[in-house]
Amino acid sequence: MVAEPIPSTGELQDQGLTPLEPAWKAVWRRFKRNRAAVFGLVVLTLLYLMAIFAPVLATQPLEFIDYSQKNRPPSLEHPFGTDQFGRDVWSRIVWGSRTSLTVGFVAAGVAVAVGTLVGGIAGYYGGSWLDIILMRFAEAVDSFPFFFLLIVVVSVVERSLFTIMLVIGLTSWPSLAMLVRGLVLSIRERDFVEASRALGASDRRIMWKHVLPNTVAVIIVSATLRIGYAILYEAGLSFLGFGPPPPAASWGKDIALGREVLRQAWWVATFPGLFITLTVLAFNFVGDGLRDALDPKMKR
Repeated sequence: MVAEPIPSTGELQDQGLTPLEPAWKAVWRRFKRNRAAVFGLVVLTLLYLMAIFAPVLATQPLEFIDYSQKNRPPSLEHPFGTDQFGRDVWSRIVWGSRTSLTVGFVAAGVAVAVGTLVGGIAGYYGGSWLDIILMRFAEAVDSFPFFFLLIVVVSVVERSLFTIMLVIGLTSWPSLAMLVRGLVLSIRERDFVEASRALGASDRRIMWKHVLPNTVAVIIVSATLRIGYAILYEAGLSFLGFGPPPPAASWGKDIALGREVLRQAWWVATFPGLFITLTVLAFNFVGDGLRDALDPKMKR
């Protein structure tokens, strides 16, 4: 028996049919429909390029100080003005982008890893003693005022950029764990999981091959949104003096310095604040776009 040849794209179109589209192309096509998401993606791309090429884009070194140029208003030489130490605000924003974006990415990664692991195990063994222990622990962590918990932990441990990333990640996972648990509870009852179990597949194989892959879309969206939240938390800690120690630059630290001279030099605090707002909005726009693009119920 000779197999029939697969029709080409042109032949399918002549018959009024549409060829099967790869999943990633369908996701990208749906994502592009959301103008806000595309705008957010462009902004984030520019911000990460700015962080990568900070030594080229910054007009001053990170530790530069020149009191003769303090509190200068925006000009051609200093587009965003200077602060009370004579440092170029634009250069501080460029250097600070490295801190904020790194903290956001790493902290969100830690939160997603811990939340997915805890939520996946609790959901797969839903109703067992393991599920009860994990969820009660997640609820206990989630019951503390989050920002207050951050301040307490950061004030106790040695303050460094790595510590701040780790603390933000390890204190922001409970809500994601509860979300993943609910998804896994639903997925584990589906027919393909029951079929795998009937064929003798181990719990570990079912979890990694069948259950968790079906939660990837939700995890990706949650991770995108959490990067923006982590950037806000780091900025808040830096504003209160609990951020990365000098000489590390931080948008939150620059806002705190600008507060002292807000009436005389409004630009010192305004421009870092605008960059924080723009970055968080961009991550939220991309997260919303991914949520719609990854939803299988969306129209093609």
